[in-house]
Order: sequence, then C-alpha cells, then structure tokens
Amino acid sequence: MIYTITFNPALDYIVKVEDFNLGSVNRTSYEEIYPGGKGINVSIVLRNLGVPNMALGYIAGFTGDEIERRVKDFGCNTDFIHLNEGMSRINVKLKSKKESEINGRGPDINKEDLDLLYSKLESLKEGDILVLAGSIPVTLPKDIYENIMERLEKNNIKFIVDATGKLLLNVLKYKPFLIKPNHHELGDLFNVEIKNEEEIIYYGNKLREMGAENVLISMAGEGAIFISSNGKVIKSKAPKGVVKNSVGAGDSMVAGFLAGYLKNLSLEEGFKMGVATGSASAFSNGLATKEEIYSLLEEI
Repeated sequence: MIYTITFNPALDYIVKVEDFNLGSVNRTSYEEIYPGGKGINVSIVLRNLGVPNMALGYIAGFTGDEIERRVKDFGCNTDFIHLNEGMSRINVKLKSKKESEINGRGPDINKEDLDLLYSKLESLKEGDILVLAGSIPVTLPKDIYENIMERLEKNNIKFIVDATGKLLLNVLKYKPFLIKPNHHELGDLFNVEIKNEEEIIYYGNKLREMGAENVLISMAGEGAIFISSNGKVIKSKAPKGVVKNSVGAGDSMVAGFLAGYLKNLSLEEGFKMGVATGSASAFSNGLATKEEIYSLLEEI
C-alpha cells in the first residue's frame, strides 16, 4: 500500500481576474476550490491512475471537514487525524497578468497529535511505500521527516521524499528510494547555479552518493532527468502542450512514477509515466486524469 502524509492540507481557492487592480474591487471570471497539499495531490493522481493508496495527515474545523469530503469525492481513502482546535487553512491562488498566492498558516499540532501519527505509521510493513512531500508547519519539529524515517527504518518500507533544502539533505542518510528535486532546488541544495544537463547529472549523482537510491530531477518545460540506483542516466524531453496550471505538476510526477514503477517494478517505466503525468497536470486546469496521462505517454 502507498501512504501519503500531508501535514498542513488546505482548501485551494483558485480565482482568475482578467486584470487585477490592487486596492480596487475586482470580479472573478473563473473560480474553483480543490483540496490542496502535496501529499493529497499525490493521492488523488494515484487514484486517477487506479492505484490504491491512503492519505494521512491533519485536518481541523469546518475547512478540514471540507478537505476530507473533497478528497473522498476523488475516490481516495483517508485516515486523517482530526485536531480539536483551529481550522485547516485556505490558500488563495490568484491568476491574472501576474500570478499571486496567499497561503494560510494552518492549525497548531501538539505532541499528542504527533504521537497519534507515529502510532498510525507503526502499522506500515515491508513492501509499503510512504510519500513525504512538502514543507513542515511551524508548530512541528524541523526534523520530523528524519524522526519518521528513523522510527520506520526497521519496517523496511520505501520512502519517497519530495522536499527542499535541509529537509531533504538531512534524510539522505536513511537512503530514500526516490527523491524529486527540480533543477532550481537541486542548485539551491549545493549553493550553485545550474546551467546545463551535465551539471544536473553531476549534482544529481552527488545526492546518490549522499544516500538517495534514485534521483528524479524535473526541469519544467525542458523535461526531466532520472539517475537510477545503478547510476544509469535517462533523459526525456517534455511532451508538447500549453501550460495552464503548474500547481501539482511535481506531485503528479511523483504519483506517475509510482504508478509506472509498480506495474513491473521497472524504474524506466516509472520515469516515463512520471514525465507524462507531470506534463498532463501542467496542461490541464486541475490534476491529470488517466485519459490525459495516457494520451501523452506515447510521446515520451
């Protein structure tokens, strides 16, 4: 079973204003609400591809109830922890001539809440996959990913980590099965500006030397590069299409990789499906459907 964790899920309120005027009353030409959070996005896209999974995390208040309802409406299984105080956040994503975002803070998570999550995770067993994706709420310890991986190391599960900075670097010692930085994040990890594919491969291999088994580096419209556990490098250009929405494309790539990999335990199939799935989400207004993904898979 695949499990995803979203520590600070949200309702993403996406609005389009043709010509946003700061300080004035503006009218929307389009609006939509989605359940948000990197782990939730992975769960939804996996479900779209017919891959069973369980979404874990924390929710609170009426917004939390709505997040859970909407995630279930996508057909996902959930086992969220309901917090007694506060409310899950609402993130406003404004699309106009320039895109802007206002992200909420979210509820406080205390030690008892954290212990509840640890208890749930103890049931994971060999063969299970745990996806750790996204930033950490300010009320949680900054080494929460490390704590989880250390606790579950004995369970012999596979970890997928999609995070940035020290959050990612500090978990490499636990040998995650897959990490997925984009090329900008890869440069930030080593305080360099990456200028070409050779440098991407060089620094991607450094992450393998530091403990990551497989490294998937997304390059937006330029495609992606995959460095496998045996050192093999695979490249793919992105399929052609019009980018409508970049939100969730990276999460979709993670979900696509897992769906492709689990078919025949093939890393190459996982990479191809990951590129197709990330692109399909970028080319759609929401997260990619199975039909959209498979229509692009032939181009990879």
